[in-house]
Amino acid sequence: MKKTVLALALAAAMVGSLTACGGGSKTESTAAPTEAQTTAAESKAEEATTEAAASEPASGGYELALVTDLGTIDDKSFNQGAWEGLKKYAEENGISYKYYQPQEGTTDSYLETIGLAIEGGAKLVVCPGFLFEEPIYMAQDKYPDVHFILLDGEPHDAAYTYKTNDNVMPILFQEDQAGFLAGYAAVKDGYTKLGFMGGMAVPAVIRYGYGFVQGAEYAAVEDGVTGIEIIYNYTGAFAATPEAQSMAASWYQNGTQVVFGCGGAVGNSVMAAAQEKGAKVIGVDVDQSSESDTVITSAMKLLSNSVYDGVKDFYDGSFPGGKTSVFTVANSGVGLPMETSKFEKFNQEQYDAIYKKLADGEITLIQFSEDNNDPTKDLTELANTKVTFVE
Repeated sequence: MKKTVLALALAAAMVGSLTACGGGSKTESTAAPTEAQTTAAESKAEEATTEAAASEPASGGYELALVTDLGTIDDKSFNQGAWEGLKKYAEENGISYKYYQPQEGTTDSYLETIGLAIEGGAKLVVCPGFLFEEPIYMAQDKYPDVHFILLDGEPHDAAYTYKTNDNVMPILFQEDQAGFLAGYAAVKDGYTKLGFMGGMAVPAVIRYGYGFVQGAEYAAVEDGVTGIEIIYNYTGAFAATPEAQSMAASWYQNGTQVVFGCGGAVGNSVMAAAQEKGAKVIGVDVDQSSESDTVITSAMKLLSNSVYDGVKDFYDGSFPGGKTSVFTVANSGVGLPMETSKFEKFNQEQYDAIYKKLADGEITLIQFSEDNNDPTKDLTELANTKVTFVE
């Protein structure tokens, strides 16, 4: 069996990267940060919470806080993943916790909501998503005694001047490894006509796509399968649109069997097209199996694990602030949800074996070159896989 070795260069964006505190009584609040904030989305989040606040927190307020983006804690995405990790650690250790929702998706509103969490007693604030990069850049100086976990981003100002203080733990993920696992599993499961539909061509999305291509090639070479075809596109946005659905539908019509929908709500367009055509989808970031029966697996960032570990470090007195922490297969930061995946051939034993190879460094991945997002210009030695890049 021919062994393929692929060379890895982590993108520069991933190279740049908690103080012991006493715990209060375990309580959970699902109230909004202000009495006036009673949106329908918040009500939905409240209904989804399994335990209501049973009592007031111990003096000092709620020690752990999550500030959501405009989504809710049951959004099956970054908010929910971050909330689950924070909640798990808090409940295991009897620490008070609460979430807050901003009223607007602006830097000022995010910063104001962070302030409300701190006024409520937060010693550690978790902020999920790159939209918090600017608010955290300001908050780290404004609240030097408070610690922050920033998921999927690094603090910078409006001019993209980056700075990470010792009270901030930015977390990034090695998306190319998650994409690799998804591409590998798809080919191992018997799919030969694949598609990658990304959103904006930002580094995280590009890494997912490049990894996906390399995973498909690795499985093809391993099994001696030739004729793997991948059609590859970036829609230029993260929205669900008729155009994206139409493109996905045309791919399926022309023989594509499974499409990796890698761009936020772009995936919903792909799922809608797959539903119409009786085809399959690979989800992204979180387990999207509940979103559609068409989803066979998802290339995941294990958000809850990363937040749990960060909170644990905070209480252990080993908060890794001042630098970016990168979560990979080596620290269980990315992966596939095998328990909900709908594979017919690919199994847990195979998954564990390829996961271990990645974690042990036996497989390394080619990264995209500077200012380039076209895999046909970087992944030029694919013996068994043909990639067609469409703009």
